[in-house]
Amino acid sequence: MIAVIAKVPVQPEKKEEALAAVKKLMAEVAKEEGTLYYTLNIDEKNPDTFIFIERYKDMDALTVHSSTPHFKEFMEKAMTFAAGAPEITVLNEVDTI
Repeated sequence: MIAVIAKVPVQPEKKEEALAAVKKLMAEVAKEEGTLYYTLNIDEKNPDTFIFIERYKDMDALTVHSSTPHFKEFMEKAMTFAAGAPEITVLNEVDTI
């Protein structure tokens, strides 16, 4: 399994626009076969950073997700509301069973 933590800083005045774009993205991501978990989170201490926690069946599923038209469209829109570059961490999930 592959896990991803993506932190996207958002311009405070564009937060509602950003949330609308995320909701549209997540509706499409829910249809992706290899995407197992995809959530948006906000830390109360840093409310202007969106934190996505994602889980994929394998690296191929992550590659498919990153190349979908809806993800590319979201990334294009993100350039209008982001307050900086995203911080993306890709992790190999350890099977402890």
